Amino acid sequence: MARQSLVGQVADELLDRIIAGEFPPGATVPGEHELSARHEVSRMTVREAMKTLQAQRILSVERGRGTFVNPLNRWASLEAVLRAASEGKNEADASIQLIELRRMLETGACELAAGRISDADIQTLFGYVAAMRAAHEVNDVAAFVDADLAFHDLILHASENVFVAVLFEPLHRVLEKRRTETSAVREIQEHAIGHHQNIAEALESRDPVRSRQAMDAHMQQTLDDLRNLVLEAK
Repeated sequence: MARQSLVGQVADELLDRIIAGEFPPGATVPGEHELSARHEVSRMTVREAMKTLQAQRILSVERGRGTFVNPLNRWASLEAVLRAASEGKNEADASIQLIELRRMLETGACELAAGRISDADIQTLFGYVAAMRAAHEVNDVAAFVDADLAFHDLILHASENVFVAVLFEPLHRVLEKRRTETSAVREIQEHAIGHHQNIAEALESRDPVRSRQAMDAHMQQTLDDLRNLVLEAK
């Protein structure tokens, strides 16, 4: 067990360095000798740590050339991708791709929820919109984000598709961080409140097409706000 723990430590530290941008995609990572000296472990431990990252497709080995960092879109570990999204340097791409993922999943979930959501849950959605308005009035970003996340989480569960909610659960930490960044802009809060109201009304109508379109319009506005009010301002 101790040796396995050392393997994990070496793999985690190397992954941290990759995510921090020390070794960007296409870069060569240090060899076994350098890493074993750095971590004060055997070369066998380093070799197994490297194999761990290879299995996750974070690293690839080219015989006679060395070990290279793969682009993020080739990584096969969800945990590693989420770490890169929350801690990495290329935040713009990660933020945009996260909205693209949400758009693919949440529009469909909203369409399903239209025919399955309870009256009580619809009233809860309107309650979250009211909470967002109240938080906006006093510029309480944390409360705004809490209500925003709860609104979307309720719709995911109301779709009654168990896979959707399970897929989104690991994303919660990243979503919370991104929402906190974007919701600090009051204009974005105003846009979000209007779209959340429209989504709740669409679901109340029980119209699947209208519900899907309302969520899709919200995702498009979120993407536009990110590009125009957040990324361009940096």
